[in-house]
Parts: sequence; C-alpha cells; structure tokens
Amino acid sequence: QVRLVESGGGVVQSGGSLRLSCDVAGFTLDSTAITWFRQPPGKQRELIGCIGGSDHKGSYADSVKGRFIISTDSGKNTAFLQLNDLKPEDTALYRCATDLKQDCGGMLVFWGQGTQVTVSS
Repeated sequence: QVRLVESGGGVVQSGGSLRLSCDVAGFTLDSTAITWFRQPPGKQRELIGCIGGSDHKGSYADSVKGRFIISTDSGKNTAFLQLNDLKPEDTALYRCATDLKQDCGGMLVFWGQGTQVTVSS
C-alpha cells in the first residue's frame, strides 16, 4: 500500500531553518520521483520542487531556489525538504506527492496529509 507521511513542521522565526520529512511506504525512493508542494492559508497550492528517481537531482521553483533543498535517503525510505532562511511568506501546509514514476512532471496520484510550517516575523 502506497503511503506518504510528512513531519517536521512547526513554528520558527524569520531567518530560521526547518527540515521536513516525507516517510514513504509501498515503493522505493531509488527509482521514484518525489515532489513537494505548499499551500499558504487562503491561497492556491504552489509547486516547490521535485527530485528525480533516477538522477536524484532536485529542481526548484524560483521562489525557493537557493533556500530550499530536496533530498532522499532510500535506506530510510524518507525524502527531505530542508527549509533555510525562512520568511513569513513561507508559512504554509507542506505536502509531498508522487506518481510512482522515475521522472518529475507527471500527474501526481499519491499525497501525504501535510505538515504545517509557520514563520513568525
């Protein structure tokens, strides 16, 4: 059974850092792309970035490039989203997702429930 569970969110001051986790089951991260999204309160969902299942390289939205880093630890069946230099506008519900394909950009079918990040000024 495919499952994704996020954790690691919380309240942090502006300029701080957090590391979010996405624990997965039912598939292997060695060959599966993971995508991260966020949804700020009252706004539409926004793509953060994706890490490919073959090259394990991350690609990022311009709004987070240079501050956020996506990685995976296949031995732990966990994907990570490192959030650095956080700003109040980064406040959102953060979710990971997959379509069980190797490459990024597909139609995402499986989603976690999300973890809340709140950045205070």
